[in-house]
Amino acid sequence: MKRTVAGLVTVLVAALGLTACGGGGGGDPLANNNTGSQSPSDTITVGSANFAESQLLAEIYAAALTKAGVKVTKKLNIGSRETYLPALKDGSIDLIPEYSGVLLQYFKKDATATSADDVYAALQKAVPDGLSVLDKSAAEDKDAIVVTKETAQKYNAKSLADLAPHCGELVVGSAPEFQKRPDGLPGLQKNYNCTFKSFTSLDADGPLTVAALSQGSIQAADMFTTDSTIEKNGWVVLEDPKFNFAAQNVLPLINTKKASDAVKKALNAVSAKLDTKTLTDINTKLAAPDKPDASKVASDWLASVGL
Repeated sequence: MKRTVAGLVTVLVAALGLTACGGGGGGDPLANNNTGSQSPSDTITVGSANFAESQLLAEIYAAALTKAGVKVTKKLNIGSRETYLPALKDGSIDLIPEYSGVLLQYFKKDATATSADDVYAALQKAVPDGLSVLDKSAAEDKDAIVVTKETAQKYNAKSLADLAPHCGELVVGSAPEFQKRPDGLPGLQKNYNCTFKSFTSLDADGPLTVAALSQGSIQAADMFTTDSTIEKNGWVVLEDPKFNFAAQNVLPLINTKKASDAVKKALNAVSAKLDTKTLTDINTKLAAPDKPDASKVASDWLASVGL
């Protein structure tokens, strides 16, 4: 997607504003909702990370639970995993959409599982007391290193292994936590001997990252494989033959005390209907020019699959 310089400035300013204020309502979502106070016992408080797909999945979970007769409140756009997992543990939120592989690596730094089933089995054992993962969906959204078509052609790179000898010539951009996560810069260095020229701290596959890769201020980006902007721009998702990025199936992570039979039934029904193509399609709808509300996209999809 080509933009004028003025257009890029507009996007960057808007994105910085959203980042600074935590999204729509302004301020930190947990601060606005009395962080530290536990969710009422008869209510499921649904949280999300600070990127669009997580918020969309949270809206899907919230709508499915509401339809099942469960009382729901929402605290969306909280931040990274390093921020929202403590909120889940202290009871200020009860439920959040997660991704199996990165969640496993968060709880078990030396995890080696890579396949969907192996990751899920290991994750069930690694989740700390008080938390539970429910059924995994077939939907998978993996982190990946993405480059422009021009960069891929310049280095004849189809995979991370192809790019590795040239990493020192490139600037990579992502959210700040990518610098330390096991599958971030440390994993790329360990698995591919890929050490980038420098790292630019941006956002989690948001408008800052898209704009930076578009204008060339970075030459590689950590992005999510279901992001519709990759295909729109003709960018290249580099293959990962050494499985730096493990399987990443979408699943609910929940406070075990709130995982009643009704709650589990409603959320597992969502997972049973959600696959990668569906996730990509609803992400595309969310990114439409008319900027539909995530709650409407969620409700429309649930209705379309009979939930």
